[in-house]
Amino acid sequence: MPIQPVLRKPQSSKTYNKLGVPDANLPPSHGKTRTPHALNHEEKLIRSKLQRIRLGGEIRYVDMFAGCGGISLGFLTAGFTPVASVEMDPWAARSHGANFGARSAGGDRVAHHVPRDAVTETADTIFADLGLQGATDNQIDVLVGGPPCQAFARVGRAKLREQARLREEVTADQAFLVDGRVSLWERYVAFIRATKPVALLMENVPDILNHGGTNVAELVSKSLADEGYDVAYTLLNSVWYGVPQMRERMILVGFHRSSGISPRFPVPTHHLVLPSGYTSSKNAARRVLKAEGSEHHRWIPDPAPDSPVATSASEALADLPSLYAEEMLRTGAIRRGAKDPSEPVEYTAREPTTAYSRLMREWEGFATRSTTGHVFRYLPRDYKIFAEIQPGWEYPQVHAYVEQKIATWLAARKGRGLPTSTRNPDVSAFIKSWRIPYDPGKFPNKWWKLRADAPVRTLMAHLGKDSYSHIHFDSEQARTITVREAARLQSFPDGFVFKGSMNPAFKQIGNAVPPLFAYAIARGIRECLGAPETPDMRVALFDLKPSQVKTTEGTK
Repeated sequence: MPIQPVLRKPQSSKTYNKLGVPDANLPPSHGKTRTPHALNHEEKLIRSKLQRIRLGGEIRYVDMFAGCGGISLGFLTAGFTPVASVEMDPWAARSHGANFGARSAGGDRVAHHVPRDAVTETADTIFADLGLQGATDNQIDVLVGGPPCQAFARVGRAKLREQARLREEVTADQAFLVDGRVSLWERYVAFIRATKPVALLMENVPDILNHGGTNVAELVSKSLADEGYDVAYTLLNSVWYGVPQMRERMILVGFHRSSGISPRFPVPTHHLVLPSGYTSSKNAARRVLKAEGSEHHRWIPDPAPDSPVATSASEALADLPSLYAEEMLRTGAIRRGAKDPSEPVEYTAREPTTAYSRLMREWEGFATRSTTGHVFRYLPRDYKIFAEIQPGWEYPQVHAYVEQKIATWLAARKGRGLPTSTRNPDVSAFIKSWRIPYDPGKFPNKWWKLRADAPVRTLMAHLGKDSYSHIHFDSEQARTITVREAARLQSFPDGFVFKGSMNPAFKQIGNAVPPLFAYAIARGIRECLGAPETPDMRVALFDLKPSQVKTTEGTK
């Protein structure tokens, strides 16, 4: 049966200028000390928004640092209505506009497709640009977003240090501490202050819990508490929610104190014993929290062992056409140059062959009979290597295999009395056609071949530069993953459009929050807000019981 998430059709650009009569059932405020007039206005505003939501009105949201729209898609599918997005990258902003502009409050406008800088934009300027009338603090009910995380992430810190050393800065080792992106969370708080949402969501990398020795998540939480919000944060892995990818993230959820709602998180629905590399985040968090303490952190139970098993790579990529790289190279079907991801391709089966591929093909509002973006990188030296290495191999194993292959070839050549000097053209050509130059000690994770029977590792924005981190598990295809395969592994449906050529599309996907993960969080927020009950698409998709899609406050 088709997957039918809840979607609302775009409604007229009406605003809610008059405060509704406060619902007698709503609890009193416990906000911070403010002037009586401001506190009274804020309480009435929040109560008015809640009353409208509980009567079935739109739940309007703005997505800050939106990227191409992973969080936006999760919330849209859970029955929320997009109002605006803030995204600086031009290609990502165009992708967001292409997918959500026509679905936004007030209809499609050019303003939905333009890049915006969160540092210079304000809620007032954005709403005015969209032609929305009325008070700024009465336009939205939820603010979501993930401030850029490169400076918080370990790989991002290394890049910042490298760039600083090239500039011969004396503070190179601490470059990540002064990166301007770290303070963008303050712009997020400024938007909270201006728009007064009932609920909020912030997403970031786990290392935000230990940024230069500081738990930034706790700082953000305290700042939001000062704005009148009850907040909590935790670490969640997207693989626990049906996404075929191990992706650990800090998730912070909050509600205005006037609502009387306590933050809650989605309970994991899928089981997977995480590799050691994905448990280190929690171990590091435990050390930080033990040393510093935390008022706002919560622990969420691990998935129950009897939960459905995690979605595998082969389930995720089912029905997409096979692309045989070595054959395409021989026939000239692939060559150097920009790849056009917009060319449509047909599925290999008329009907979806896995539950996950059904979701990808029939996601409500994004259903499609064909897809796009099925293009991969031109890597003529490497296709033959991809064909010979084993699933699960990392770069050191690949490097050792290739060096052994070269040594074996040279030994056989020597045994036949042929020259083995690299000055010999045949020897030089053979070595050049196989040798991979990167230091295995410095780049242990540079290459990785997917396993068909397991979820994949975290997709990163670096996909926009190379895709060695995700080599297709099928040795006959012998290639890195395509744009569409990367999108599926992030849980973007096949009808979702990525603007730009291959590299910008890969970057957008790697930077995104998996929509299916965002959907689980959005469902939890919707439940907390007391919105009218709607079917949860995960129940039919993963054959879950309604009791399995629930939320928890977690434990301290």
